[in-house]
Amino acid sequence: MTEEEKRLEDPTLWRKWGPYLSERQWGTVREDYSRDGNAWDYLTHDQARSHAYRWGEDGISGISDEKQLLCFAPSFWNGKDPILKERLFGLTGSEGNHGEDVKELSFYLDNLPSHAYMKALYKYPQGEFPYTDLINENRRRTRQDMEYELLDTGIFNEDRYFDICIEYAKVTPDDILIQFTVTNCGPEVATLHFMPTLWFRNTWSWEGPNQKPQLSQEGNAVLAMHADLGPFHFYCDQKGEVFFTENETGRKDAFHRYLIQKEKGALNSTAKGTKAAFHCVLQVGAKQSSVVRLRLTPTALATPFGAPFDQVFAQRKKEADAFYSYVSSEQLPEDMGNVQRQAFAGLLWNKQCYHYNVRKWLKGDPKEPPPPDERKNGRNSDWRHVDGLDVFSMPDKWEYPWFAAWDLAFHTVVFALIDPDFAKKQLLLLTREWYMHPNGQLPAYEWEFSDVNPPVHAWAALRIFQIERKKYGRADRKFLEQIFQKLLLNFTWWVNRKDAGGRNIFEGGFLGLDNIGVFDRSKGMPPGAVLEQPDGTGWMAMYCLNLLEIALELGSENPVYEDMATKFFEHFVGIAAAINKVEGKYKGLWDSEAGHYSSHLHLSDGRLINLQTDTLVGFIPLFAVATSHIAQGSFPDYRKRFDWYVKNRPDQLQNIGDFSRLHTDGNLLLSLADPEKLKVMLKKLLDEEQFLSPFGIRSVSRRYANCPYVLQVDGRSFQLDYEPAESTIPLFGGNSNWRGPIWFPLNFLLIESLQKYHFFLGDDFKVEFPTGSGKMANLWDIASDLTSRLIKIFLKDEQGRRPVYGGIEKFQTDPRFQNYIYFHEYFHGDNGAGIGASNQTGWTALVAKLIEQHGAYVIDRKPIELMKAGYSI
Repeated sequence: MTEEEKRLEDPTLWRKWGPYLSERQWGTVREDYSRDGNAWDYLTHDQARSHAYRWGEDGISGISDEKQLLCFAPSFWNGKDPILKERLFGLTGSEGNHGEDVKELSFYLDNLPSHAYMKALYKYPQGEFPYTDLINENRRRTRQDMEYELLDTGIFNEDRYFDICIEYAKVTPDDILIQFTVTNCGPEVATLHFMPTLWFRNTWSWEGPNQKPQLSQEGNAVLAMHADLGPFHFYCDQKGEVFFTENETGRKDAFHRYLIQKEKGALNSTAKGTKAAFHCVLQVGAKQSSVVRLRLTPTALATPFGAPFDQVFAQRKKEADAFYSYVSSEQLPEDMGNVQRQAFAGLLWNKQCYHYNVRKWLKGDPKEPPPPDERKNGRNSDWRHVDGLDVFSMPDKWEYPWFAAWDLAFHTVVFALIDPDFAKKQLLLLTREWYMHPNGQLPAYEWEFSDVNPPVHAWAALRIFQIERKKYGRADRKFLEQIFQKLLLNFTWWVNRKDAGGRNIFEGGFLGLDNIGVFDRSKGMPPGAVLEQPDGTGWMAMYCLNLLEIALELGSENPVYEDMATKFFEHFVGIAAAINKVEGKYKGLWDSEAGHYSSHLHLSDGRLINLQTDTLVGFIPLFAVATSHIAQGSFPDYRKRFDWYVKNRPDQLQNIGDFSRLHTDGNLLLSLADPEKLKVMLKKLLDEEQFLSPFGIRSVSRRYANCPYVLQVDGRSFQLDYEPAESTIPLFGGNSNWRGPIWFPLNFLLIESLQKYHFFLGDDFKVEFPTGSGKMANLWDIASDLTSRLIKIFLKDEQGRRPVYGGIEKFQTDPRFQNYIYFHEYFHGDNGAGIGASNQTGWTALVAKLIEQHGAYVIDRKPIELMKAGYSI
C-alpha cells in the first residue's frame, strides 16, 4: 500500500481538515434575505468584505475544518488596488453578457484524498485590478459577443503580476504546514502586502446562547480557542504586525480600512478578536521569489519551522507521486499524466462545507429583522426538512458553490478511482433524511430543490461498487444494499410523479439539459400541453436496469433480492414496450424517419405534434443497456420469471435487446434500442456534418447552423438552432448552453453504452465510422476513438497548442501559463475551446477516468476482456 492508502484506512481522521472553504459565499441563495429572491443583488462582491455571512465563509484557496468553524485563507494587496484582495472577483448573472463569470486566474495543481498535500496557484496583478473595466465592458457586450476576460484588460502585459503558489502539507491530521511562494514575474522590484488570515465562522451573532470563540496573541503565535475544536496555534516565520478584528458586520473589513483607507482606529485595540492576520510586507525582485511559511497546529511549539518543515513537504510530494502512479498507468505520456493529475486535483479542491437549514432560513434569525412574507411560500419552502452541515463535492466553488444532484453522481465515479470511501459517502449523503424529501425526491440544487435532475445515482452507485472491486479488491455489498433501499424511494417518486399518463412514458422538466429544447420546457410550452420525452423515458429505463443489476449483485448472496430484480426487469420491459410501440392508440417515441427517438407534444385540444429535433435528447435511450449472463443454476426465481416472459409475452419483448443466446450460453442483451435501431441511430450520431465533432459528440446537430428547426404552434414560433459556444438566448440565465457544445457527462455515458453493446455483439458487429467515410469499425474501437477525442481537448497538439484554450495566446505560448489546465463546464462544438465555468472540475473530471481507461487498454494494451468484468452482473 502507498502511504496515502494507509491514511485513507482512517479517512475520517485525515479528512477533518481540507479545502472546505467556498470561493464565493456572496450571491448565494443561503445568504439571500431579499423580498424578490434576487440573491445576486442582495449581497454583492462589494458588500461581502464588510457584511458577516450567515451560512458559510469564502476565501482564496483556503482551508477549514469539516464544520467550517475555523478558517484560513490568504489576503493580498499590491499597494494600488482600491480593496483588499480577500476573495475572488466575478460578475453576477445580470452583469455578465453570458451570465455569472469569475474574472480571476487561479489553478488547482495537486491534491491528495486525505489532503495531506495540496497545491494551488493564484496569479495576482501588480497594477490596479480592473474591477470597473470588467463590469462596464461586459455590460456593454451582447450575448452574440465574446466575454471580456481579465487577460483582455491588458493587466498582465509585460508579465507585471505575482505567481503565488499555495501549498499545504499535514504532519498529522491536525498539524498543518502552509507555504506560500511569491514570484515576481515582472521586470521590476514589486511590493506585496501579504496577509495570511485566520478567522472563526460567525456562529454567535445569529442565535444564542453561543459561546464566542477567540483569537489572541500568545508570544509569537496567534492562539485560537473554540469550545468544539480546542486550542490551535498559528505561526508565521515573517516578522511584522498582527492585526485583530471581529468577523461581524461593520467590523469584518477592518484590515481593508486600516491598510488601504489609513483608518488608524479600525483594528481592535487589544490583541484579541475573531479574525486575525499576520501583516507581511514582501519586496520581491524582478524574476525572484520570496517564501512565507506558516503552521496551524494544536500544540504550542518552540521551533515550528526549520529543516523538518521542508522535509515533511518533500515527503508528502513524494507520497503524492507514488499514489497517482498507482492510480493510473506509469506509461502515460507526461502531458496526459499532467492533465489527469490536475483533473483529480480540481475535483478534490472543489470540496466545500455546505451549511443550510431551510426552516431557519425561511423563518429568519432571532436577532435580525424578520424576512419578507414572500419567503414563506417562495423558493425551497417545500423543503423545510433540509438541514445540511456537510462536506460536498461541488461543481465549482465560485460559479456553482452548492451541490448539484446529477453533477454529484458523475463526481463520485471519478472519486471511486482515488477515494471510494468518500465517493460512497457522497451518494449516501444525498439520500439521508436531512436532504432527501419524505416523498422520495432528491434535491436538485439550492436555487430550486424541486427541479428535476436525471436519475443517475443508481448508475453511479453500481459503477463505484464495480470500480472499487476491480481496482482495490473490495466488494462493498453493505454500501450497495444501503443505497439500494433509498433509491427504491426515489424510483417510486419518479413513477408516481413523472408519468402523468401512466403509460411508462415519462416527462420531467428540463432534466438538467437547460436550453437544449425548442422551448423552455419548464415555462414556455403552450398552455395545457404535455411533453413526452425520450430523455425522461430513457433515463427511467436506465434507472430500471441499474437497479436490476444492483438487485442481482445483492441476490448473489441474498435470494430475497431476486424478487426485486424481477420487479425492475418487468418495469423495464414495460418502458421498452411503450417507447418502441408502433401500433395502437398511443404510439411510442421511436422515429425511424428521424433516425432516433423523438418527443411528442400533446396539446390541450387533443392534437399531437412529433418533435423531430436532432439533439442528444433523442439518443439518451442508448444509455439504457445492460449485458448479463444468467446460467440455469443462478438466480432460479428470477430466471423462471424471465423465461416466462420470453415464452408468454413475446409482444412485450419485440425489438428489445437480444435474447438469441439466452438458451445457449446464458448471455443476453437488455436495451431500449435493439442492434438494428442502434445501427440507425449511430448513422446520424457518427456523422461529422451532424453530431460527430473532432472533440466528441455535439449536443445538437451541426446542420441546424444553416437551417434551424422551427415549430409553429397556434401562432407562436419556437426555434432551435446550432450554437457551438456560449448561449445566445436567456433561458435558464444563459450561462450554460446545450444547443451544440460538447458536454462530458453525456459523452461519457455514450462511451460506456457502446462498450456494453460491444461486450455482447462482439467484434463482428460494425458500423461505418465516420458516417460516409466507407470505413467500418466495431463499437469498442468507436468508443476508444471518442475517448481520444475528448482527451485531446486538453492535450498539446503538433503545434504545442491546447484546443481547450482556443485563441488565448497567453495560455498557448507562455511557459508560465501553458501547462496549467482549466476543466471547463462544456466545450466548443467545433474547435474544443473551453466555455462556461473555468474551474468546473466536477463532471469534467471524468477526463481522468477516460485517461485511466486509455492508459490501461490502449497504452498498456490490457485485453479488453478484463474490462468486461467491470460491467458483468
